[in-house]
Amino acid sequence: MTLSALLDHFRPGRTIYLPGATGEILALADALAEDPERMAGVHVIGCPLPGMNTFDYAGLHADACQTLFLFARPGRQSFAQGRVRVLPLSYFGAARYMARDAGIEVAMAHVAPPLDGEGQMASVGIAADFTAIAWQAARVRIALVNPLMPAMPSSPHIDLSQADLVVECNSPLVEVPSASPDAVGQAIADHVAGLIPDGAALQVGIGSAPAALWRALASRRNLRLRSGLASEDLLYLSDKGALADGGHVAGILAGSAEFYAEMARRDLVRLADTLETHDARVIGMERDFFAANSALAVDLFGQVNLEWQGALAASGAGGAPDFASAAMASPGGSAITMLPSTAGKGKISRIVTRLDTPTVSLPRNLADVVATEHGVARLRNLSLDERAEALIAIAHPAFRDSLTGQWREIRSAMV
Repeated sequence: MTLSALLDHFRPGRTIYLPGATGEILALADALAEDPERMAGVHVIGCPLPGMNTFDYAGLHADACQTLFLFARPGRQSFAQGRVRVLPLSYFGAARYMARDAGIEVAMAHVAPPLDGEGQMASVGIAADFTAIAWQAARVRIALVNPLMPAMPSSPHIDLSQADLVVECNSPLVEVPSASPDAVGQAIADHVAGLIPDGAALQVGIGSAPAALWRALASRRNLRLRSGLASEDLLYLSDKGALADGGHVAGILAGSAEFYAEMARRDLVRLADTLETHDARVIGMERDFFAANSALAVDLFGQVNLEWQGALAASGAGGAPDFASAAMASPGGSAITMLPSTAGKGKISRIVTRLDTPTVSLPRNLADVVATEHGVARLRNLSLDERAEALIAIAHPAFRDSLTGQWREIRSAMV
């Protein structure tokens, strides 16, 4: 069937799941942009990632609507006009919502062609995060079979015989450039690498310091990936002999088309849906689970801002609360927050006395380890005063005196 047959399922009143992240169907986005009337009265739900997905589905029509879980810059105008709903859920919460409460009527699955011997079973390819969940929840199931999508041997498969419609279409894959660590990111990564032992299970986020962390771990052995995302740096660790033989789990792959093809060839990682990759109850039972993620700011109470750049919403909590909870519960594990000590070319301290953002992404009860280029603050089991002292010690030296004075003012006002 042609892509136009798929567009016929965009009807007023329908809630349609569309894959996000590296599973986004770019050919479908282009087709909708050329025929925006298809979006009249349509409600789209999915989990596009800021910086990775740029298409605003709700912006196509005045009567369109989109539900998101992370605030994305391309949808700002649609949000201002009331056509974007942002649900403040963690990744695991978003997956549970899609499975139980979203009322998904139509699910679009972006899949690879079935391999010889697989019959009608098609791999969800490089993005396993939400597709299988939505597929099971939906009343109408549509599969877009993309010859450019590599079939991952160890990934969820959907049964094309269950589909109400199967469309074959060449659609470019979402490619994600590798981060280039700067000197500050490298310094942070070097501090964090010293905390991670051989045999650890790792979840590592996106950014300069996380990218540098992979390379700083090249001398470790028997590391296991237990993450929402696998990037090209994983191949570097594999080639250095740092990874365990098997046991690697992620939700999506994020890199170049060549990386996707190589991952399919090596069968290095088992891809799984978000109900598995972000289940803190299960991950927390693993020994030595380390979650390492970037942040925008941390205050002296240990509260973390992942979402706000000043008054502007930049993202959402994402999977960080899930992984931080798991790391805190894991025997020998740690939840690590990584950030440069300053922003604005050194004029703004990222270690602040108290967050002034509308919301807190990670509360103080999940505060564990914070790392800047100036060192590591281990906050777990510290008192309020001890936390403040430890965080001020890794702030930029130019701000330490002012932070100390401001903390004294806060402390004196508490009694």
